Amino acid sequence: MASALVAAVRPAPPTGLYVPSGVYRPQADTGLLARALMHEAVGPGTDVLDIGTGSGALALCAAARGARVTAVDVSRRAVAAARLNGARLGLPLRVLHGDFATVSRGRRFDMIMANPPYVPSPRACLPGRGPGRAWEGGEAGREVIDRICARAAAMLRPGGVLLMVHSALCGSRTTVEHLRRAGLSAEITMRAVVPWGPVLCSRRAWLEEQGLVGVGEDREGLVIVRAAHA
Repeated sequence: MASALVAAVRPAPPTGLYVPSGVYRPQADTGLLARALMHEAVGPGTDVLDIGTGSGALALCAAARGARVTAVDVSRRAVAAARLNGARLGLPLRVLHGDFATVSRGRRFDMIMANPPYVPSPRACLPGRGPGRAWEGGEAGREVIDRICARAAAMLRPGGVLLMVHSALCGSRTTVEHLRRAGLSAEITMRAVVPWGPVLCSRRAWLEEQGLVGVGEDREGLVIVRAAHA
């Protein structure tokens, strides 16, 4: 496996996006995934799927390079924001509301980007509504991650690439192993360490009880997992 690049995380371009209340605001994980995207051969004719688009920040990064982008989110408010941001910047996006596996059924892509909800939670069930859908990943933080791992190979064209960002708390090696078992070539290509945000801070006691973090820990590791279809 190639050694992972340790990245300094900056906010993801473009700036000045419309991000209404309840929609995930571009943060360190968005910036890390945007930097990973810069190393990929994305351009005119590339079909891209952006899973969990939020405000559309990453979808717009790909569209700015000429890609044909389909962006998906379970939040109607996020879908509206991504459409508006695309229109404001004059960048064409196809933005769909719903579950990624359902709305993209029957299609294959050259590139899949995913910033799934991945924060471990005391609640086993994912929320059905509200802003928490953008970060709540179930007890292990892997509810959506595992669904992406299981479906990625069928959604990628030969030579296609999946780029997924998530916390090291969720088991980055597990993600790599799941993708390899699905027939993809997978590795961790980038890492970053960032201060805890308000969600992790709010559940410090539970995370410590579960043995997911050490006492007094206040920084989170992020990883980019890259998987390629042969």
